[in-house]
Amino acid sequence: MAIDRLHLSFDGRTPVLSDVSLQVSDGEFVSLVGPSGCGKTTLLNLCAGLVQHSGTGSVCVAGEAPREGSPKVAYMLARDSLLPWRTALDNAAFGLQVRGASPEQARARARAMLAEVGLAGCEDALPKALSHGMRQRTALARTFTMDSPLLLMDEPFGALDAQTKLQLQDLLLRLCQQHRHSVLFITHDLAEAVAVSDRVVVMSSRPGRIVADVRIDLPRPRSIRELQKDPHFHELYAQLWAHLESGWGKHEG
Repeated sequence: MAIDRLHLSFDGRTPVLSDVSLQVSDGEFVSLVGPSGCGKTTLLNLCAGLVQHSGTGSVCVAGEAPREGSPKVAYMLARDSLLPWRTALDNAAFGLQVRGASPEQARARARAMLAEVGLAGCEDALPKALSHGMRQRTALARTFTMDSPLLLMDEPFGALDAQTKLQLQDLLLRLCQQHRHSVLFITHDLAEAVAVSDRVVVMSSRPGRIVADVRIDLPRPRSIRELQKDPHFHELYAQLWAHLESGWGKHEG
């Protein structure tokens, strides 16, 4: 995925994104952090083809311009967005079925992914019977079931309690290690960004621009809990916090 010198305004007058250039290599995990309203979700929506690119610069995903419904992109939101009348298995299979896979093929892959996320035995449960964490595991299985080269994730663990969030972060690390998708991940949690990422990109206040691109040189595989004891983890956290603070003042009137 490559974004090159992107400028975006929805009304032709008020800039939303300013001179944004960003690359995500194959198998790379990149997090976006920045103040609310700085354009992080807009960037994800551009990559998913959900926002019309009406400014200057370019956006390229897997060798082509973004388009709505592209099989090269899977999008996971903060809410699980499970369909209440479908079982966990059928929810996990839903995205692949929409893309044209047969019900049998989609369910077979979804069943395997549910096992990978720790929900073997829960295939027939409806969402109302699942805890919040289990629902997010189902949503995670649905995202990985689609097997898209680029995964877009907009604060998928933001609403979880601390313990469940740690468990899901460890799970995401393991899935990314096994499946090697490229990931563009939005979070407001700097500790989460450091823990899961290969790079963390810091954006300024609106109009959003990139003020720092920090490589996270912590060895993999990683354990979220063990990282808390690593002094370099805390050094990287402090570095990102300093960039984030400096970015609050970088806006145009």
